Amino acid sequence: MRKKTLKIGIMSRKQYRERTIAIAKGEYKPKANEPKVWFESIKSMAQVLSNENQELLRLIESEKPKSLKELEDLSGRAKSNLSRTLKTLQQYGIVELEKIKNTLVPEVKANNFELKMSI
Repeated sequence: MRKKTLKIGIMSRKQYRERTIAIAKGEYKPKANEPKVWFESIKSMAQVLSNENQELLRLIESEKPKSLKELEDLSGRAKSNLSRTLKTLQQYGIVELEKIKNTLVPEVKANNFELKMSI
């Protein structure tokens, strides 16, 4: 499967809330080229896209583990840490955890990121 570029943005919680309300009221229609994923700060984005998580994404892409146990063995990360990290990455559309025969198989969905930010 071809990996997509994920457009991400940074805006304050207040701005995000105002934008969401405007969308709900029909006062604002998001443009096709706008980010679909928003972070509250550079710090929160950096936590999700940390060096460790980038390495994990590269490992998933190169080794294509067939289970979380296999990824745990390959990465050396504890299962609880790995599960939490993968669930967070899944929330942002960066990975997908596909259930195959009662086993979760991680797949990287986005490996390129474009950032939109205003201050």
